[in-house]
This record gives sequence, structure tokens and C-alpha cells, in this order.
Amino acid sequence: MNALRILALMHDYLVPPDDTAGVDVAQAAWKMEFDVVSHLERMGHQVRKVGVKDDLGVVRQAILDFTPQIVFNLTESFREIGVFDQHVVSYLELMKTPYTGCNPRGLMLSRDKALAKTLLAYHRIPAPEFAVVRMGQVPRIQKKLPFPLIVKSLTQEASIGISQASIVEDETALRERVRFIQQSIGTDAIAERYIEGRELYVGVLGNFRLGVLPVWEMNFAQMPDRARRIASERVKWNEAYREKHGITTGPADLPAHLIQQVQHLCKRVFRTLDLSGYARIDLRLDAEGRIHVLEANPNPQLAHGEDFAEAAEHAGITYESLLQRILGLGLRWRPGLAG
Repeated sequence: MNALRILALMHDYLVPPDDTAGVDVAQAAWKMEFDVVSHLERMGHQVRKVGVKDDLGVVRQAILDFTPQIVFNLTESFREIGVFDQHVVSYLELMKTPYTGCNPRGLMLSRDKALAKTLLAYHRIPAPEFAVVRMGQVPRIQKKLPFPLIVKSLTQEASIGISQASIVEDETALRERVRFIQQSIGTDAIAERYIEGRELYVGVLGNFRLGVLPVWEMNFAQMPDRARRIASERVKWNEAYREKHGITTGPADLPAHLIQQVQHLCKRVFRTLDLSGYARIDLRLDAEGRIHVLEANPNPQLAHGEDFAEAAEHAGITYESLLQRILGLGLRWRPGLAG
């Protein structure tokens, strides 16, 4: 691929400084943005960083001034509202500017966990049963949805609002956790059947023709016996907590036939939700060997050394090759036409 003019679109508070001397980049909140931009520049691309807060005019002006050949989209929300990220991508399509990552329809379908699970169920893809509790409502759970349940934000990603207290065993705890999600996170809540089992992740790359990365697993080797093995907010974002409890991720030790089954299922999820570019599918494998799809995460964490990039590396795809592949998928994507 020839050198490209790339507009790197990111949140305004995550724009890495031009000079990182004396800064511990590994601990910086903008590590992913730094990794992507710095590696693209090393690959010979011309990159311009643009921070976005609540004004799409900034994006328009950058496109007019810089005339990028593609936008590398690193945003996950707009105006700090997660479900608004689809509108940023829609705007890029209206500007007829190619971009990396997922299309607006895929973002819309996957960000709403209830809508995504409904589509998966229609296509007979196994996913936990659930109930939605809208803002201001109290939970009324049908008997066919037995405890324990796990309560999450309906639309927030990155395990925001998930802790050990998210798993509830009775109606009193359920009401308390739903109230926490509604008041502290500020979104509707979803209560779904809790699946005890192994936590698996699978990266998928493609538009119409799909490739899958090795099945990855989160291991909870030293967690206390009473603790549930879940990817809580602390597990995902607190390095000291992970080290304390021996929480690691790496290739899943599974039989070959089960790995094929999991990867095939993830391709079905990707297509069912009209995803494009790249995504990570989260799953649970229970003690009986049954696979349950928890959710799909378009445009997942892309920092060097994080799970998606590590799984690619394990498959023989270097970080720079991964970024190049993501660029190629973005350049080939056409709104309304998979390819």
C-alpha cells in the first residue's frame, strides 16, 4: 500500500502530545491513540490528529483542509454519549470520506445489547436470555429468567458499571443494581442470565469476506473462590488489580473442533449484526461445553499489546500489518455494498 494522507479522529481529551519525552506512555490514557498514530507514521503515512468533542464542524474543516484519503476512526462516542458514535461515521459517509472500522448500521445494532441479542436469537445464535429495564422503571423479571442475573448498562461498552455487585441473586439486589445503572451510569439497564464459565474473545476482520483471529481467553488464576470470574471494570482497566489476582489473557487451550466452532459462530455474529472493518466477539463457554455469545464490540481497543493486537500477533500478523489491513478494509468499504 502506498503512503496515505490519514486523518486520525479521536476524542479531544485523548490526543497524544507531539513530544512524549518524560511521559510513561504505557500508563497514559491516550496510549491507543499514540500507538496507532506513531506506528502509522513509521509506516510512511502522513497523519494528522484531530480531537473531537461536540462539534462535527471540526471534522468537516479538517477534511476540507487536509483532504485525507481515509479517516482512522478512534472515537467511541460523541458528546460523551456512546450510541452517538454511529452519527460520526454517518457524517463521514455524507462527506464521502473513507474511514476505518464499523459502519453506522453495525454500530447501531451492536451498541444496543437488547437489539443485538434479539437479532442473534432470531438467527438461532445462542445468547443469554434478558430483560430490559428502562430509565425510571423498576425491574419486573419473568419467572422464565431465573437468578443469578448480571445487570449491565444497555448501551455502554468497556465494562463500564460492571463489578462483582453486578451479579444479583434475588429481587432486592436486582432492584439496587438497576437503580445504580440508571442513576450512576445514566442509561437503561439490561438484566441477563448469568453464565458461569470461561471468558473467551475472538477478533474478526473483514467486510464481506471475513478472517478470524485465534480464540483468546481471560484467565482468573488467583481470584478468591467466592468471586465471580467476570471481566469487570476493575479487571479491564486496573493493572494493579489484575496483577494482584493473577488475571491474564492469552490463547485459549481448547480442542481444535471447538476452536473451529467458536470461530465459525463469531463470523455468524459479525454478519448478523451487519458489522464491518474489525470487531471483537465476547463469549462464555459453560461447564457442559456450550457456547454463549455475550456481545459484539465493533472498533475494539486497538493499542499495541492489548488483546486484539496480541491475538493478531499470535496469528503472525504484526501490529503494523494489522493497521495496514484495517486501512485496506476501510478503503474497500462502500456504504450499502459489502466487499
